[in-house]
Order: sequence, then C-alpha cells, then structure tokens
Amino acid sequence: MNLGSSWLITGGVSVNRTGNLSYGPPTMPTDAPDQPDPWEQHAGWWQEGFTEGADPEYEEQILPLAAEWLAGAARVLDVGTGEGQLARLAVKGGAELVVGVDPTWGQLTVARERAGGPVYARGAAASLPCRSGVFDAVVACLVFEHIVDFAEAIGEVARVLRPGGRFLFFLNHPLLQTPNSGWIDDHILEEQYWRIGPYLLDDESEEEVAPGVRLPFIHRPLHRYVNAMADAGLLIERMEEPAPPEGFLERAAEYREAVTIPRLLFLAARRIG
Repeated sequence: MNLGSSWLITGGVSVNRTGNLSYGPPTMPTDAPDQPDPWEQHAGWWQEGFTEGADPEYEEQILPLAAEWLAGAARVLDVGTGEGQLARLAVKGGAELVVGVDPTWGQLTVARERAGGPVYARGAAASLPCRSGVFDAVVACLVFEHIVDFAEAIGEVARVLRPGGRFLFFLNHPLLQTPNSGWIDDHILEEQYWRIGPYLLDDESEEEVAPGVRLPFIHRPLHRYVNAMADAGLLIERMEEPAPPEGFLERAAEYREAVTIPRLLFLAARRIG
C-alpha cells in the first residue's frame, strides 16, 4: 500500500520508523496528568471485550454494516479508531489508504502491533491532523458519545471529506438508550415496557460499564447531531436501527424480551457542495 503523505497536516506531527504518526514524540509521554485518563486505564478492557471477534454486536452488526458502506472507498479515515479494527476492515475491503486517529496511547500501541495495513495518528476528533477534502469516507463508531466538542468534530469530518464523500456514523441509540432507560417488569400494573429516560436533557456522567471500569458518557438528543451535520454540509441519506443481534441476545438473555428496542443507530451521510 502506498501510504503517501498527501493527507497529513505536518505541523506538530512526527513519524516513527514503522510509518505510524502521532502528535509529539513517538514515545509515551513522561509527564503524568493530574487525574488518570480512564481511556488509558481501561484500554486493555476494551481490547479484550470488544475486538478480535470478542463482541457479537461488532461481529454480527457493526462490522458488516461498515463493510457494506465502505465498499468502493479508496481513502478512509477512522475517527476514534481505538486498536484499529474498523481501519483494518477498510484495508481488507480494498481501500488504498486507511488512516486511524485516536487520542489514546494504549489503543494506538496495540493498533500498531496488530498492523494490517492502516497508518495511525494521535489526535483529537475536534482537530484532525488531516488535510481538507482528502478522504472518500470517514467512519466514527461509538465515539461521539464521549466527545465534548461534538459540533466541532462533525465540522472536522466534513472538512476532511471530498465533495460527495461519505460519513458513516455509529451511535448508541440516543433516544432508546437515554440514561436511566431500561426494561421494566411492573408487577403492580402487570405490564412490561421499555422506560425512556429524560431524552431532551444533555447528560454528562461516568458509567460503570464493568466492575471497576468507569467511563465518561455524554447523552445528547438526536437533533443535536442531525443539525450539526446539516450545518456542516452533511446530507443524511440512510438511517438504520437494527435489532440486537442473536449473538448478543444469547449472552444477555434478559434483553430478549426487549428485542424490539434497538441499541444501535447508524447514519450514512454525504458531503454536499
């Protein structure tokens, strides 16, 4: 694969011998932050539980959808790439240049080890280290729930896409997975139903997603994302709300009663203008 460098904004970015890129020196920083970064702390938890075939929602739902919509894209950017599983998927699908951007050293280190063809840069979604109008497709998978400057990040997606390029946007369903939502078995009313939390209120909080693993999540109503995309010149052309896949239901039998409630929202948009 000819990686080239026509996609790269070079200021403040360095390249190590393997061709992988990162802001600052290509080594771990020595100055520790005042507060531990939960994404650095729990990078290994994510890699063990959600990559390399470990998670049925990725294997049966997310990766097939991404592969379908990435087909034909020669230059792909994966925002919030983590350890690079969607970036590697794009390479397998025939992309000539695949770039993964992530702010977490613990993810990028493993992404480089797992190789597979992409090139990686350390950076933030709201300030992508990429030139304008370069990519045929940008994918962001379960990332924007953790981004404070989401409108700026969507603007950056639009900036780096070529006219007509695609934005593949995967979210935890903003309505049906609102904080404090869940399946209710009401023994008083003798009803079962899916309770929806305070959907219209923004919510920024830490969630314990596994014993000892607390991560920050930001809930926003869907119109905030849709309007930011419209403002950035991204025209939504497709929306999917798939039911939870069978592999997930086999692991979470308690969710089978709520199988008509989607956990995932997928939007496919095109840069216009």
